[in-house]
Amino acid sequence: MTSSYKSYQTVETLPSVIGQSVVLNGWVYDSTGKGKLQFIKLRDGSGTVQCVLFKGNVSEELFAEAKTLTQESAVRITGTVRAEERAPSGVEVDVTDLKILSLSKDYPITPKEHGIEFLMSNRHLWLRSSRQHAIMRVRAVIVKAIRDFFDGNGFVLADSPILTPAACEGTSTLFETEYFDLGKAYLSQSGQLYAEASAMALGKVYTFGPTFRAEKSKTRRHLTEFWMVEPEMAFFDLNDDMDLAEDMVEYIVQTVLKHRRKELESLGRDISKLEAVRRPFHRMSYTEAVEWLNKNNVKLNRKQPDGTEIQIDFPWGEDFGSPQEEAIMQQFDKPCIIHRYPSEVKAFYMKRDPENPKVALAMDMLAPEGAGEIIGGSQREDDYEALKERILSHDLPLESFEWFLDLRRYGSVPHSGFGLGLERTVKWITGAEHIREVIPYPRMITRIEP
Repeated sequence: MTSSYKSYQTVETLPSVIGQSVVLNGWVYDSTGKGKLQFIKLRDGSGTVQCVLFKGNVSEELFAEAKTLTQESAVRITGTVRAEERAPSGVEVDVTDLKILSLSKDYPITPKEHGIEFLMSNRHLWLRSSRQHAIMRVRAVIVKAIRDFFDGNGFVLADSPILTPAACEGTSTLFETEYFDLGKAYLSQSGQLYAEASAMALGKVYTFGPTFRAEKSKTRRHLTEFWMVEPEMAFFDLNDDMDLAEDMVEYIVQTVLKHRRKELESLGRDISKLEAVRRPFHRMSYTEAVEWLNKNNVKLNRKQPDGTEIQIDFPWGEDFGSPQEEAIMQQFDKPCIIHRYPSEVKAFYMKRDPENPKVALAMDMLAPEGAGEIIGGSQREDDYEALKERILSHDLPLESFEWFLDLRRYGSVPHSGFGLGLERTVKWITGAEHIREVIPYPRMITRIEP
């Protein structure tokens, strides 16, 4: 579709205007010459197209000028769109005019191999590469799919504050700042607690924004600043929560396959594995998962007092790490939800199972192909006394949670929710090796620039 307010065309719309003369604005991804022909690969953010300049169609001066083009020079090209089956976009452009808007000199990222630290230091330029371009376009569709899913299913967007007076996920991973004359404030670890309050007003809500964890982890799954979508639903129990999580993930994956298949193919993604992501997903209790690990001889490394390590059977009551999650997921071709974790390893706000208080009505969704946990959620504790006791037992300041306890004082109802980490989801769907590739400007414990 041609936008009437634009004086130019974009690359992604060219297949719809074959045979027409168009104006394109963009940057030179590559430029090569062969005799009387000059080939310019032009990228404009929506895609890349080859533009062919024939010496006989333009002036001597313009042809000579085209030969001076360098990587990432900005140009305006006028030409006729021609169908070309061999081209990735299905079209090429025969150039009739060209204007150089700016010449790029000594662009630092060249086709040769560069180390990851160099690329990260030049992240603002690395984003222009074809791989990063594809990942960012997939990310954008995932964000839109998430919003469309909730907006189309009766949810109200009710974003939570980023500055908060207390912890949500434990005090050891808080970013702290001074807040005028009111003392300490913290960057939000999660929008969940405020989303619970919003759900008591609006029924079904979601919050979608950046969250912050001062966790000193260097794994390829961790960032200090990441985006999370957190739905919260009044009158939902754990089963409702798990059903919603499955519906959402299926919708996200299938939407990406529909709208960004070309980008996935350019990334070398095995699309058949994503096509298998259809409900119902697999489910097992934490206890069943522990039994499976021990039955299949998946050991846990345990450090002894003298510093040596021994391998033991996985003990009931310990939280899973990446090795256990990856071992469990080797048997599955689509996500698996593990539910009813030991109460002691889960957050204070998660409701205990009335049939077995040793476990919380919690669930994690693990994605296949080594992607790990992409969703964590639970049924929330709706009993005033039980929640107050847990706040105190976790050494959290009761005065900071009085408003949260109000939700249990005034019209408390069963309710549930979960959080989906956007970057982990993008990493899984794109097949990216490291999470630093799936957010425009990653923040890690060793990097805050550019």
